[in-house]
Amino acid sequence: MASIINQEIPEFSAEAFVNGEFKTITSEDVKGNWAIFLFYPADFTFVCPTELEDMASHYEELKGLGVEVYSVSTDTHFTHKAWHDSSEAIGKVQYPMIGDPTGRITRGFNVMIEEAGLAERGTFLVDPDGLIQVAEIHAGGIGRSAKDMLRKVKAAQYVRENDGEVCPAAWEAGQATLKPSLDLVGKI
Repeated sequence: MASIINQEIPEFSAEAFVNGEFKTITSEDVKGNWAIFLFYPADFTFVCPTELEDMASHYEELKGLGVEVYSVSTDTHFTHKAWHDSSEAIGKVQYPMIGDPTGRITRGFNVMIEEAGLAERGTFLVDPDGLIQVAEIHAGGIGRSAKDMLRKVKAAQYVRENDGEVCPAAWEAGQATLKPSLDLVGKI
């Protein structure tokens, strides 16, 4: 499988349910800001609502960092509304819930389970240029952590704003970074 890191997000136009309304969202709307794409298999399931609720609990902090969250499944935006209206967990979601019934976006991020017509549990962090900086895919039974994605957002933003510096493993904002150089070779 070819890497999609630093690849541009696919072009798309899709309907989403957001804040009680239906709204068209395009790939052009995403550019200019940081974005998280949170792909999940299906509405009205088991692990999915826990993940979307977890992301909703970190949404305000992410917005404060200039990040928009887009959840995406191959369900329709109508199904997203019905789920939002009937689930206490999903009722907390304020970020756009994109419907991708044709699978165009899901295939564009290479997370389509073709035989099921569903998305893998894929998480992607996209920079303001529309380039993918983080890509993770989990097996269906393994839930993701919004807190860990928040840490990765801060690291990606730091690296973008501080040319020549990199963030080591488990880096948290405020901790020391590294400046790759000949002097560090073999010393870490």
